[in-house]
Amino acid sequence: MPTFAAIDIGSNSCRLKIAAVQMHRLKTLHEDREVTRLGESVFQTGVISPEAMAATIRALKRFHKAVQMHVADKVRVVATSAMRDARNAEAFTEWVRSATGWNVEVISGLEEGRLIHLGVVTHEVGARGRCVLIDLGGGSCEVTLSEGGRIKTMASMPLGAVRLQQEFLTIDPPTKDDVARLKQFIDRELKKAERRIGAPRAALVIATSGTAAALAEASGFARKKTAAKGKKRTLAKRRLEHVGELTATADEVRALSDRLVKLRDEQRAAIPGIGPRRSEIIVGGALVYASAMERFGLRSFRYSSLGLRDGILAQMLGDVDLRASVHQKIESERWAGVLEVCQRYAIELRRVEPVRQHVVELFNAMTRVHELPEEYRLWLESAAMMQDVGKFMNHQGYHRHAQYIIANSEIFGFSPEQRAIVSALARYLGKTRPDAMDRVMRTIPLEEHTNVVRAIVLLRLAAAVNQDRASAVVQMRVHVYPKRVLLELVPGRGGAELEAWSLKKEAAYFREVFRRELFVEVV
Repeated sequence: MPTFAAIDIGSNSCRLKIAAVQMHRLKTLHEDREVTRLGESVFQTGVISPEAMAATIRALKRFHKAVQMHVADKVRVVATSAMRDARNAEAFTEWVRSATGWNVEVISGLEEGRLIHLGVVTHEVGARGRCVLIDLGGGSCEVTLSEGGRIKTMASMPLGAVRLQQEFLTIDPPTKDDVARLKQFIDRELKKAERRIGAPRAALVIATSGTAAALAEASGFARKKTAAKGKKRTLAKRRLEHVGELTATADEVRALSDRLVKLRDEQRAAIPGIGPRRSEIIVGGALVYASAMERFGLRSFRYSSLGLRDGILAQMLGDVDLRASVHQKIESERWAGVLEVCQRYAIELRRVEPVRQHVVELFNAMTRVHELPEEYRLWLESAAMMQDVGKFMNHQGYHRHAQYIIANSEIFGFSPEQRAIVSALARYLGKTRPDAMDRVMRTIPLEEHTNVVRAIVLLRLAAAVNQDRASAVVQMRVHVYPKRVLLELVPGRGGAELEAWSLKKEAAYFREVFRRELFVEVV
């Protein structure tokens, strides 16, 4: 029963969630949260202040003790908007590593939205239809249109509550000019998102994060107060009002935001559901929600306590438990991301599909030889499909260009480390062979180097079987013996001599990596 820990280093707060796998599902064991305002100084000066760093490190040390106490098998630490913007982010990640031993993964806004979506649809049954997800954090806001549990489109905007507070609302209460400038900025960013998302037309809207919770609670309290002045409530009405505490309509959010901009901090803190810490940053977030709901035609939202850490845990579960329902979702999401890259760079699928088929055939037939982890099958398939993306830049040296594009592209479902592995597989399909001191290999964890080299050999063999010509694809049979591997080629219409010659050129490298002889026969 493996145990996972997910840590979200946000612009406003740090969150920890520890869960154990039971019957292919996650059971929460421990949660913790600390408001650290890591992004407060970043959005003012461009760097994380020493005070914010120290506060975050103290919270992470506490999290570290909890992780040790629960004996977590795997820990994933991700950072979001503030770390994306901070010029001294690398110094902070080194401090975290020295204090806890953890490596901090700075993720993009789109990856942040993908993980939040994954966490919500994994646990919220209603989110598996057509719905809109809104997550407004400290530094950014992600709006996602989901259908059937899959992302249709997504937009990430620099509309976080802490960011807007530091950049526009420095006076309390804010002046009319400051509010006008903020509204103009919000409107500009939402117009960009509208061009990407369009009109969502979804009945269900799910909002996550602290701003949504505060708006829903404050709206629910106001609704209850209004109802208390009316007729006596039945039990059914009280139950309905309890559910309503987790929701807010567009009109309620607009009325609340218009009220909040006129109040001082202590007055905002006195509103039930907001509280003293949230009151400091609620104004900008409330205005974003009000404008977003009006622009996208959303009548109301329902608050969900799920968030980024739940998506991280779901990702970890899907990566290790092939029988978990989330595994298939993640795999299909990744493959959709690969196909999107192929489409973006005009890859001819008819040419690369045989390479993918052959590398899967080699992977399955040579399990005893390569001894690669199961996930490398997908990494190899992905590299086979995207190997030609470098030709979009230049045919000369296109393997180098392919590596750069894959490593730096936003591919749904792939972490930066996984993209680095896939990009390395595509990089070494030419004359160059991997070396531990290469720039490309240095981006890959040292413990993965042996696996990457073995996977590269398999992909080189698959590429060798598929030469650029119009004849039918050559069929292949793989025979594994204790000291040798035999590849039998069944010729297509144009024979198989060229493929056999290409494979024999790989025999020396095959022997060097696998300590077995490679024989090729045309049958």
